[in-house]
Amino acid sequence: MTISVGLVGAGPWAEMVHAPMLAAGPDTRLVGVWARRPEAAARFGVPVFKRVEELFDNCEAVAFSVPPAVQAELGVLAAKAGKALLLEKPLAADLDGARRLAGAVAEAGVPSQMVLTWRYSEATRAFLARVSALEPFGGHAANVSGALLGDFTSPWRLEHGAILDVGPHMIDMLDAALGRVVGVRAHGNPRGWVGLLLEHETGAISEASLCMSVPGETPPSHVDIYGRLGHQRLEGDRLGSDVFAVMLAEFAETVEHGGGHPLDAAHGLRLQEIIAAAERHLG
Repeated sequence: MTISVGLVGAGPWAEMVHAPMLAAGPDTRLVGVWARRPEAAARFGVPVFKRVEELFDNCEAVAFSVPPAVQAELGVLAAKAGKALLLEKPLAADLDGARRLAGAVAEAGVPSQMVLTWRYSEATRAFLARVSALEPFGGHAANVSGALLGDFTSPWRLEHGAILDVGPHMIDMLDAALGRVVGVRAHGNPRGWVGLLLEHETGAISEASLCMSVPGETPPSHVDIYGRLGHQRLEGDRLGSDVFAVMLAEFAETVEHGGGHPLDAAHGLRLQEIIAAAERHLG
């Protein structure tokens, strides 16, 4: 089954990733776009709708490539319109917005799925299978770059820094490898270096180092898991090029069968709760 998807947003990420991947199929078909700047959306080669409600009327599912606060607002409208949602991370700009969006998805009973790209990689899935056999007790994740120093940034990234942008990826990976995160402490500067100390329900402890303000060349993002039976590492440059194809295939299946997905809006809300707790430590 090929599902019809409408795209909300026409920025650089939508142009480079969302629009071409949704249009490429075979599991999805891009049928239209809505953006605050309609002229930016015209280059995608599909109908551009003046009102977001008109986009909803012409698709089965909606993909979002907009700032988190906008996603939280328009995602609620899409859920109320009965549309399946493909949601970017973070779920919202703040915890209240995340709660409203996850609540609207639950109330409408529509399928949802988060764009947590690490989790759709076959390399990640093999890594998680290996670490489960280690009897793991600890881990460390690092995502360090100079992304905030370049041109490809945005006001919400400059305001919240790495913890809201790349934090969901690293927290999600440690959560998947070591068990549900039940406690968090944090120190540092959101627009500089942030360190997280995570407590997991299994008794494991992990740390995450996050920064997007380092000039020059930086090492690839990575996750290390340690256990009584050894150590495993996964590097972000080994995820492969098929993560979006896998993600869209799973999204189409979720929409077709109307079931849940492990990386749904409720999961996105839980990640946002962890980030909000960390941000309280940072002041």
